[in-house]
Amino acid sequence: MPHRIPTKNEPIIIVGAGAFGLSTALHLARRGYTDVTVFDKQPYDKSLYSYFNGCDAASADVNKIIRAGYGKDVIYQALTLEALAGWDQWNAELESGQTVPTGMTTADRVWINNGHLSMTDGAVLPPFEQASLESMPKNTQLVATNPHDVQLAKSLGVNLEPFKRQNPSRPNVAIYDRTGGLTYADKACRFALHKARSYDAKFVLDPVAGELKELLRGSNGEVTGIRTADGKSHQAVMVILACGGWTPSILPALDGLNEATAGSVALLKIPWESPLFDRFAPENFPSWMHKMRDGHAGGLYGFPRTDDGWLKIGYRGTKYTNPQVQSDGRERSVPITRWSKGQTIKGIPKQALSVIQTFLDEYLPELGEAGIKISMTRICWYNDSFDNHLTIDRVPGMAGMMVATSGSGHAFKYFPSLGNWIVDVMEGVGIDRPAIQAWRWRSLGGQQTPINEIMQGSKGPRALSNTALITDSRLDSSAKL
Repeated sequence: MPHRIPTKNEPIIIVGAGAFGLSTALHLARRGYTDVTVFDKQPYDKSLYSYFNGCDAASADVNKIIRAGYGKDVIYQALTLEALAGWDQWNAELESGQTVPTGMTTADRVWINNGHLSMTDGAVLPPFEQASLESMPKNTQLVATNPHDVQLAKSLGVNLEPFKRQNPSRPNVAIYDRTGGLTYADKACRFALHKARSYDAKFVLDPVAGELKELLRGSNGEVTGIRTADGKSHQAVMVILACGGWTPSILPALDGLNEATAGSVALLKIPWESPLFDRFAPENFPSWMHKMRDGHAGGLYGFPRTDDGWLKIGYRGTKYTNPQVQSDGRERSVPITRWSKGQTIKGIPKQALSVIQTFLDEYLPELGEAGIKISMTRICWYNDSFDNHLTIDRVPGMAGMMVATSGSGHAFKYFPSLGNWIVDVMEGVGIDRPAIQAWRWRSLGGQQTPINEIMQGSKGPRALSNTALITDSRLDSSAKL
């Protein structure tokens, strides 16, 4: 059965109220679609997208990195630069009072342009950063070991060495992206939810009424809607799955293309009365990455402290999985968090904690000296594709169904404009553009080397069942691993 484009007044359902789903709902409604409904099992109107209030989606977080340097992958460079205009617009709408969600004020911001630092332990700029230096606009990328850039940074009031890493006997190179910074993820989601509603998009955010139980199918196999956990059926001419790490287990057709993988997050609380509270303020400290493409011993990223003092460091050097046998007998990685029903996890892999703590000891020793230790951890589930590209396309053989997924740990930065691209794909507009071509349904083949090894199963080295874990209750005794 061929795909067709919904008319402006036909029902469209989006499953998932994270960044993909919110942005899609916003842009569908903005572009005149009058019957858009988003379903999600999380009660975001109550939890306010706060991880501390029981949210477990990747979008429900305190902060996410904004960076425009993407090496040779200019598709995402251009997408980020486009999104930056949207982030600025959202800030302006907040500041002016034009769009202020309940509980937020005109003093709130959804993103901060405080720069982004990408670091390595070597003396030579890695190929990825070198390519970013060459492709990004002039003077937006500053190299910490380049005398000209050091002087330019001083004139701009930019600190290229917030970690005090430089040692004459062991130079460390870093590149500072002046266009980058961070977004306050929970606030951004609340803003987008409010803005989508202002365009009359509807939301069902409820643990029962909002939870997807099954897809409804027509006589020809087409998707005709969804059934939720309360037993109700909801008809639609288009269903868009935007469920993040839960998407692969909902849609088996994604086997070989996607897998839910876990990032490891550690949080330290800096007291407001500590002199380090100012040291790690956003105006004094950038978002950052360390040895991001160096395998299991690297893959670190982090942020300045939040308004209430949380300093967050994440690890993606090893992308852990939770393979579980599904109803069709196949194993698929299924997210598990401290908030999951039944089986839960309240900690992170020992390996991840060790890499994070080693970095803290070497590059931020003042935290330990002040008695500030890791006090809370989080497993954050992403949906990785084998090639790190997003997947935004109609589902082959399933008319009436689209996916908007495969964020692969880097999609949140496109939040303000991403939904506009998703609607274009639904409508078949500009599908020859390189980005949309890269996001099409695909499979690994030929001489292609995957960026992400996926679906290694329960016997694979990244399965959590084969991994030593450190629970939050054991953090104090394992601070030095």
